[in-house]
Amino acid sequence: MNSKDRLALAEWTVNEAKRNGASEASVDIAKNRNIEIEYRDGNLDQLNEATSNGLSLTVYAEGKYSSNSTNDLRKETLGRFVKESVAMTRYLAEDPFRGLPDPKFYQDRSTAKLQLYDSAYESLASDKRIAVAKEIEALTHQKSSEVLTCTAYFSDTLSQTVKVNSNGFQGETRETSFGSGVSLTVKDGDRGRPSDWAWASAKFLEDLHSPAEYADTAFKRTMQKIGQKKLASGVYDMIVDNRSASRLLGGLYGPMQGSTLQQKQSFLEGKIGQKIASEKLTMIDDPFVVRGLSSGHFDGEGMSTKRRVMIEKGVLKNYYIDTYYGKKLDMTPTTGGSSNLTFEKGDKSLEELIAGVTKGILVTSFVGGNNNSTTGDFSYGIIGMLIENGKLTQPVNEMNVSGNSGELWGKLVEMGNDPYVYSGWRRPSMLFEGVHFAGI
Repeated sequence: MNSKDRLALAEWTVNEAKRNGASEASVDIAKNRNIEIEYRDGNLDQLNEATSNGLSLTVYAEGKYSSNSTNDLRKETLGRFVKESVAMTRYLAEDPFRGLPDPKFYQDRSTAKLQLYDSAYESLASDKRIAVAKEIEALTHQKSSEVLTCTAYFSDTLSQTVKVNSNGFQGETRETSFGSGVSLTVKDGDRGRPSDWAWASAKFLEDLHSPAEYADTAFKRTMQKIGQKKLASGVYDMIVDNRSASRLLGGLYGPMQGSTLQQKQSFLEGKIGQKIASEKLTMIDDPFVVRGLSSGHFDGEGMSTKRRVMIEKGVLKNYYIDTYYGKKLDMTPTTGGSSNLTFEKGDKSLEELIAGVTKGILVTSFVGGNNNSTTGDFSYGIIGMLIENGKLTQPVNEMNVSGNSGELWGKLVEMGNDPYVYSGWRRPSMLFEGVHFAGI
């Protein structure tokens, strides 16, 4: 089934839903092919390939709502599926806030060339995939006899989708994504078995790292953990590297969601236009990043995507509001979730940030912990390195950082110039002053 066939089937399904009594309907049809390879300690450990075709039908009938799915796309069975879906919807409780977006939000859809499909996918054979993983694993193992175990990875996905809403929306996508990397464990005497990883994801195969880069990065990060220990509790400056900073950003992102706001579980409720962070934090939701992992011309509801400033120099500018919670909150919908998050960068590398710290901790991983979206209070375990007079001097673990997000972001004093481009959240390293750590 090609894109034209999927679109025609989606239109037919929407019409069938309305013919059977639905007031509105939305249909998504997706075909996904995913390949995953793991090469572990000199052997091909896993080679998985999965191709799926699926149809999702959202029904709105008599003030009621249901979401239904099937993998059987034959019209003779799909007709019965649609009829039963509409019939079952009538048994549900009414929810007057459910419905498709206003068609005005489908307008002004961007035509920007986002480069989300890599034609190199078509010529990528399985032996090449295996060869990449094998080379990454071999180069990592060759680093040292201290390497106990090592697993290299390669994966790729081809996703083709169409979406049709009964009130006038049609859209389709074709995207590729690739990922590769390595994880390893080393010896540390009787202290334990430190481990770490290196990984990259990209829309285009050519944007991944070379096998040698994965091996070098993962080995360096793992060896930095040799001799980890707790430090004395106290107040330290904190640098969070770009790979780990998403954990802290989640403490802001969650409370910006319409569902959290409506349920009175957000410490950011009512704070549009107010300062919630230092002026160093500017966060932009940008769905038009070329080759961006979360780029697109429309969101999951079909609303045309827009570039939005979410936080500007510490001031909260927008929430993430979908159609449902827009109606519940009596707010204009924006979009239900993030696309690419980009940030106003600083002018220093991670190394330069470290060089400017007299006494601090570089956080390279967060471990467990919790975050309360209602109050903003948080507590996380951390792994990292002690910074003394601009130098990394001691591996650190089994410590906790705790505080309140509303206060923490006010302590942000510098952003790095190193956005993490292998994620939809393209965050740089960040420097905070005067953060409380609990240790010995």
